[in-house]
Amino acid sequence: MFDTVLFPIDQSRQAMETAAVALKLAQQHASTLVLLSVVEPGQDDPVAVAELLQQARARFDEAGVSCQVIEREGKPAFVIGDVADEINADVIVMGTRGIAIESDQQSTAARVIQLAPCPVLVVP
Repeated sequence: MFDTVLFPIDQSRQAMETAAVALKLAQQHASTLVLLSVVEPGQDDPVAVAELLQQARARFDEAGVSCQVIEREGKPAFVIGDVADEINADVIVMGTRGIAIESDQQSTAARVIQLAPCPVLVVP
C-alpha cells in the first residue's frame, strides 16, 4: 500500500519520536523509507542537521530498514511537497512540534497538508 514513505526530519524532539511511527509503517508495508532534511538558510545549523540525519539513519539501519537520505535547502513545507512529488511518495510522515494545526495555519505541518501530492500522516 505504501511503497515509498517520506519522513522529513528536523532538530525537534518530536521528530525523533515520530521516527518510530515512520519506521513501523515502513516495516509493516516493506516500504522504501526516504529521510528528508530541509535546511533553511540562516536558520538551521547544517552540521547539526547532518548529525541528526546520521542518528536517524543509524536507528533505521539497526531496525533492519534501509533508507535513502535527501538533503535540500529552502522553505520546509514547499521542499517537502516538491520532494514528495519527485519521489512519488505514497505518504509523508511528520510531527507537529506540539502545535495545534487547526489553529495555526502557518505551521509547517499545516502547510504540507495543503501542498502535498499524497496523504500526510501527522503525528502529535
